[in-house]
Amino acid sequence: MSEPRFESEDLERMLADALRPIEPPERLGSRVESTLSMLTGAAANELSWWADELSETELQALRDPRNWVRPVAAAAVGGVAGTALVLIEVRRRRRGEGLRGFADGIRRAIG
Repeated sequence: MSEPRFESEDLERMLADALRPIEPPERLGSRVESTLSMLTGAAANELSWWADELSETELQALRDPRNWVRPVAAAAVGGVAGTALVLIEVRRRRRGEGLRGFADGIRRAIG
């Protein structure tokens, strides 16, 4: 049996069809943003609750690194979600300016 032969035009058409950009749903951005905001708020609440509820014995127990899991996890989640929110906002403001505008926006948001 012989293998089917593809013409270069067929291959180009198939690649163009396969690599056509797909636009995400319009609600996706707002859903991601609200989820990140929710995660940031939950992490902040967890850290504030944890800090407010510490008794003297719990403060002494913090010397053991095994007790650091919850606050470190909450700080990490809050930090990542907050950073993602900043990047989304900077990208939204600098949509047409390319990579240089994106980097400048990040510098302005941080500083």
